[in-house]
Amino acid sequence: CRCLTSSLQQSTFLSVATVQFSFTAFTLNEYVFMVQARGIQIRENVKNIGVQVLEQVVRGAYSNNGTDYPYDFNMSESDAPPTTYLPEGFTYLPSQVCPEKLPSMKGRLEVNMSEVSLEEVERSLLEEEPSMASGGYWRPKDCLPRWKVAILVPFRNRHEHLPILLRHLVPVLQKQRLQFAFYVIEQMGTEPFNRAMLFNVGFKEAMKDLNWDCLVFHDVDHLMENDRNYYGCTDMPRHFAVKLDKYSYMLPYNEFFGGVSGLTVKQFKKINGFPNAFWGWGGEDDDLWNRVQFASYTVSRPHGDQGRYMSIQHHHRGEVQFLGRYSLLRHSKERQKLDGLNNLNYSPLVSRRPLYTNITVSLSRKLAPIADY
Repeated sequence: CRCLTSSLQQSTFLSVATVQFSFTAFTLNEYVFMVQARGIQIRENVKNIGVQVLEQVVRGAYSNNGTDYPYDFNMSESDAPPTTYLPEGFTYLPSQVCPEKLPSMKGRLEVNMSEVSLEEVERSLLEEEPSMASGGYWRPKDCLPRWKVAILVPFRNRHEHLPILLRHLVPVLQKQRLQFAFYVIEQMGTEPFNRAMLFNVGFKEAMKDLNWDCLVFHDVDHLMENDRNYYGCTDMPRHFAVKLDKYSYMLPYNEFFGGVSGLTVKQFKKINGFPNAFWGWGGEDDDLWNRVQFASYTVSRPHGDQGRYMSIQHHHRGEVQFLGRYSLLRHSKERQKLDGLNNLNYSPLVSRRPLYTNITVSLSRKLAPIADY
């Protein structure tokens, strides 16, 4: 017991020290999320230590001719039997639909966060895969793509992050044999950042290019750690970024829908897209969760460690928080039919880069008027 107490005290001391050290680097909400995740981690540590003690007691009391008592102490979802992926050397025809579980999808990825210029990433990726078309369009040649996926990235002043994301994610999507394109929706002007409205703009512009199947709403600073986190339409609506490093790889709360999420085009239209009324940091993902629930959809998440992501450290101050988000969230259901894709107006400037389509918009509150509810 004394050893257990010492271990818990040390774990708690390290946790508190980490939280104190990190406080200045996070906004208030991120700090709260991190504390919640750390509390969950401590609770899991206590549970695991308790299981270890129970295991020793049971094994000591029930030993038969040197054979341990067959008690199941497995407490981890990541230890579940692995999903079967196709073996190395598996072949398929160009006329066949691409499999979802390819041998090229190995699992854990090496995450490289070193800064690199966009030009260098463009040159490197195009040398490896010259078939990428302007605007970042790509489709496999060795099979028929199962899904057509538009990756929407809201953007402002993150020029050091975008090339890191592209360098990391483009090869992953190619290994998953998805047809895809990246749309970077860049907000200009002096208004607070409106992540949700940028996603709505990106959706409308992307659908002018192609009849996409799936939409992945992707923050520019999130890097997946497992290439088996499949970005196709399977099991959507989907929350991909379940375990983020800055939250100690814990889900802050069950309704958390941030970072990287996905819906089919049909689902996104049915829920009227994202809300446009969230100016500043926070709240729009919670409102999207509400919209999904009101439409009777169930959100799925990757199992085990497939939903792990690392977050690129910011070199500058983040966006201001939106203090009015709680009032809006209380009226999510009333606003859903009034605020979204159907009340959005904008004037885009569209340009094609080698790896993505850039959509520049200057947003204002007049562009998405909403009547009193």
